[in-house]
Amino acid sequence: MVRARLAPYVMIAPAVTMLGVFTVYPAVDLIRLSLTSWNMIDPVKTFVGFEHYLSLAADPDFRRVLVNTFLYTGLCVTAGLTVGLALALWLNRGGALRGFAQAAVFSPHIVSLVSVSLLWLWMMDPQFGLLNALLVSLGLGRFPWLTHPDTALASLALVQVWKNAGYNALVLIAGLQNIPKELHEAAELDRASPWHKFVGVTLPLLSPTAFFLLVVNSIDSFKVFDTIAVMTQGGPVNATNMLVYYVYENAFEYFKIGYASAAGVVLLVLVFVMTFLYFGFISKKIHYR
Repeated sequence: MVRARLAPYVMIAPAVTMLGVFTVYPAVDLIRLSLTSWNMIDPVKTFVGFEHYLSLAADPDFRRVLVNTFLYTGLCVTAGLTVGLALALWLNRGGALRGFAQAAVFSPHIVSLVSVSLLWLWMMDPQFGLLNALLVSLGLGRFPWLTHPDTALASLALVQVWKNAGYNALVLIAGLQNIPKELHEAAELDRASPWHKFVGVTLPLLSPTAFFLLVVNSIDSFKVFDTIAVMTQGGPVNATNMLVYYVYENAFEYFKIGYASAAGVVLLVLVFVMTFLYFGFISKKIHYR
């Protein structure tokens, strides 16, 4: 009897242990470090309370980083889901080259983000890049992709959207193929136009899949690091610096561990609040048939 009661706990013990060691403990230690002043060299960690949080609130660079993070997330999520849906609708129509097209669209997702960033860094080079060469050949002039504060953030978002478009499309294709054909046939019998079928049938029944991608893409955009480290290092003039890179800079370049930990706690709280709002409000509008 006792063995039967203990069996479920024994089975979940490895997963709970991994969760505690690699998720819960680091989060708790991050909060502890955020209340101290430490430079990674001095063995003494001086307790300073909420001093780092007050410094973050007064730091204009940190406010700029927050704005950049939200703008980048908004761009990536909106454009990523829109492009993914357009690709999904196109690929779901079938055709002789459907398998090849799906593989070609999905392939950027399996390439490492560092490799993708290096590729786009070359393509966006102001003098020798492929994109500007194409624009010049069309008589449009050169575009300052990564060299101007007004365009650099959108250029980074373009890289993220390109990389995730295939993943979003394939997940949405799975959602499209899960919609019963009888519903579209019933709409056709009612003489609904293609647009009305899309708005009245496809989109509502695709909402669970779209909601999943909304959460995944939002969290993925919030924790962007590789693209910034390879392509811009937060520049020009702090135009592409975002939360994770800001934490890295303060921790491993300036050795302000407590300050970086406080920024990390802010990141943790923002992701939690964002996810809570998604599940608290948007999930209520999801149609599960």
